[in-house]
Amino acid sequence: MPFSRTSTSGIDRRLFLSSILGAAAGVAGLSGCADSSAAADTAGASTAPLADKVPAGTSLKISSYLNTQQLQIKLGKLGDLPFKVSSWANIGAGPDVINAFRAGSLDVANNAGIPPIQAHYQGYDAKIVAINITRKPNYLFATKPGSDIQSVADFQGKKLAFSQGQAQGVVLLRALKEAGLAYDDVKLVPLTSNQFLTALQSGQVDIAPLANSQAPAYLSQYGSKGAHTIDTAVVDLLNLLWAPTSVLNDSAKAAAVAAYIPYWAKGQVWAYENPDIWNEEFYVKTQNLTLAQAQAITKLANKPLFPPSWDEAIKWEQETADLLAEGGFVKKFDVSSLFDHRFEGIAAKAVAAEYRR
Repeated sequence: MPFSRTSTSGIDRRLFLSSILGAAAGVAGLSGCADSSAAADTAGASTAPLADKVPAGTSLKISSYLNTQQLQIKLGKLGDLPFKVSSWANIGAGPDVINAFRAGSLDVANNAGIPPIQAHYQGYDAKIVAINITRKPNYLFATKPGSDIQSVADFQGKKLAFSQGQAQGVVLLRALKEAGLAYDDVKLVPLTSNQFLTALQSGQVDIAPLANSQAPAYLSQYGSKGAHTIDTAVVDLLNLLWAPTSVLNDSAKAAAVAAYIPYWAKGQVWAYENPDIWNEEFYVKTQNLTLAQAQAITKLANKPLFPPSWDEAIKWEQETADLLAEGGFVKKFDVSSLFDHRFEGIAAKAVAAEYRR
């Protein structure tokens, strides 16, 4: 069902957008897209072949949310990087990543499919350089304590935590569409994902999509008070690496990004193949979870999949962009401009055949 009906929830979509992107993105992005389609200028995107070797002295500022990649390298499981990492930024939320890109404080980031769409809408040019396909849901819909909501159909008329610039937002929109609910059948509350738990705990929202890694701790604290989760078959297909076009136009940095992709891919494979070690070293030692909570998270983990071709990813990204456009959140556009095909296949070549299909 389309999301393009006139809203009855009282939320102006442009105000809604600025409220969740933060001041920097709101000023820089919205002022640039108010009178246009907000298409990013891609004319300057480099098509030069990637260098075979990273030049000496090259460095990257990498977003590794919760420093997972940094930890893997410190554990000695991935080998030494052929370039310097000047900072491992603990930045994961899409709006925060876009702001960091704009500020020049980040060169490459790991996100879902929606942040590149959001950046394009703001007029900021960045490209996708690596793809990992997820087949199982990596988000659960959590209820506030004391809730009697049992299915997505029960979301009608309820207050739902919604971040249009993050994966959680598109998972929610896809779930609503599958349940036959339109945008104005619910009350979308503009928040970023780091606000979801507080909003649930306080009853500010009835429902929030939580990552599999968040749900066990939330239920441990509030399950006895009536909080529970609602499982769906909705997946967020894309786990990706992306970088500003200005970074990729720098031949040395582009070579470093290409060299980083195999570490990113192998790191996900290693964590998947070694859940006992990863549970202890990451979730227990750095995230203060119990071993049982850690095991519950890794039980839901997706098997990494790095396809040699990006065709499925591009199709999915287009569907996502079209869904957001139906709701009036972005302008309709061709997402093929978001992919830098010079990097296609690098991740696939770095892993065993069973992780390519």
